[in-house]
Amino acid sequence: MIYVNGGAPSALHGHVFLGEGHEESKRKTWAVIWLCGAMMVAEIVGGFLFGSIALVADGLHMSTHAGALLLAALAYTYASKHADDPRFTFGTGKLGDLAGFTSAIVLAMIALLIGYEAVSRILAPVPIHFSEAIPIACLGLAVNIASAWLLSGNDYHHGHSHGHEGHDHDYVHHVTTRAGVVVLQVFEDGVPPRFRLQVETGPALVAHAASIETVRPDGTRQQFSMTDRGGYLESIEEIPEPHAFTANVHLGDDKYPVVFEEHEHAHGSTQRDNNMRAAVIHVMADAAVSLLVILGLLLARVFGWLWMDPLAGIIGACVIASWSYGLIRDTGAILLDMNPDRRMADNLRHAIESDGDKLTDLHLWRLGPGHLGAIVSVSTKAPRAADYYRAKLARFHSLSHLTIEIQQTT
Repeated sequence: MIYVNGGAPSALHGHVFLGEGHEESKRKTWAVIWLCGAMMVAEIVGGFLFGSIALVADGLHMSTHAGALLLAALAYTYASKHADDPRFTFGTGKLGDLAGFTSAIVLAMIALLIGYEAVSRILAPVPIHFSEAIPIACLGLAVNIASAWLLSGNDYHHGHSHGHEGHDHDYVHHVTTRAGVVVLQVFEDGVPPRFRLQVETGPALVAHAASIETVRPDGTRQQFSMTDRGGYLESIEEIPEPHAFTANVHLGDDKYPVVFEEHEHAHGSTQRDNNMRAAVIHVMADAAVSLLVILGLLLARVFGWLWMDPLAGIIGACVIASWSYGLIRDTGAILLDMNPDRRMADNLRHAIESDGDKLTDLHLWRLGPGHLGAIVSVSTKAPRAADYYRAKLARFHSLSHLTIEIQQTT
């Protein structure tokens, strides 16, 4: 979406900013809900049939677990159903973050309740029915392991581990020459970026007979001389950023053009699906509590350390509170439209100002997992249209909604 000087948009486009694995995450979350719901019913019914209040209590606890996951599933369902609803100006991609924020509040309340109950039991110990409590805790742990298995395969960080700080390069090119095939690549694994030329088929390369010239989109040219590194040729000069250019490989009197493109993705938590993250944290929190309860009960039963059971509860409450705080912090920042990626903001500024223009205003915010929106105001003396800046920013693939304002100066 490009605006020039506040004018009308050049073209309309969709506003679907859902995460990459949205539908799969929705299916898996519903599957976990059915599992937890079935276990909840079985525990409550079994508790009443066999007179076990502990079993009924664990079934009620499982209902809170299922309710939190239901919130995540409903968020997935609502977001996909209303993805094209024009009432949502920037789509429904943030609905998962809203659900994650709500789940984080619920987690914080659960941590407080567990902590309160644990401290109360330290001050006023109550008898523990080990024969019932330990099997129920083991059952709860088994359900949480099954839930984690059902949710597995969802990388809720949705991170990209590209070799150069979030950049995705076309690193390696095979060039067919008259003498054979050579491999040209930009090598920067822990070292400053340089060209490397290596023979795949054909005679060995000679350094003084080979050179590379880069031609950038703005017409800037740069020559790179080569040196022999034993088995391959390497450019003496470093390659400046960005790595988007046509590299003319000169071998003797022959020239072979090779196009390098660079795509930049969002960094860090920008790709994260916080709705799935909240669901996973609920499962992990429940599993951690179950594990700590089992450990505390076993130590209390074997050594008579009754204080171990409430101590395990306090530790579990602290762990849950820590996870809740991280989730509240991250989702709250997204809901308040904080800048989600300062590195990308700096790279956007560099891309705009590389030709002498001035970036006077920049707003960058998250629209959904892996989707960013940006409003860019540019002050320029050159008669440049919006398409010029759109082409310069095309390598930022996470910019799903872009508005450009051009201010002509004299």
